[in-house]
Amino acid sequence: MSAVESEFRTARVRPMASGDVWTVAAIEAQAYQVPWSPGIVRDCLSAGYHAFVLDLAADGVHGYTVLSVGAGEAHLLNLCVRPERQGAGHGRLLLDTVLRQAAAHGAREIFLEVRPSNAAAIRLYQGADFRQIGRRKHYYRGRNGREDALVLAKDL
Repeated sequence: MSAVESEFRTARVRPMASGDVWTVAAIEAQAYQVPWSPGIVRDCLSAGYHAFVLDLAADGVHGYTVLSVGAGEAHLLNLCVRPERQGAGHGRLLLDTVLRQAAAHGAREIFLEVRPSNAAAIRLYQGADFRQIGRRKHYYRGRNGREDALVLAKDL
């Protein structure tokens, strides 16, 4: 069994706890030009959003996701895997978790925004049958200005 297969077998998705906030913020800082602060992550927990972490057993937390559900729909606010762990199926594991959570809490549709430059994320979402329904101009901040967001949706 390869190291990647072994790692994937020991991976588990669990609810995010307040003790995960600084680790999640560190992953944000590695993955994004304009990351969420620890305060934003803490606020998501305080607001009661459905937040989960990808825990790789002895190796700790390497990804997370935050989902808002209400009024029959869900909004995937964030999904991120530590850059050096991307491409091993962890993003799909997190996505499958939020899709189940959204459906279990009565959502009939789920929405998200993604940067057009984030080809790996777009492939992940298209592979899960998301479809583009719009574009938000200048939605994301970046080091060199602003970037649009593609708005994607999926029926649950």
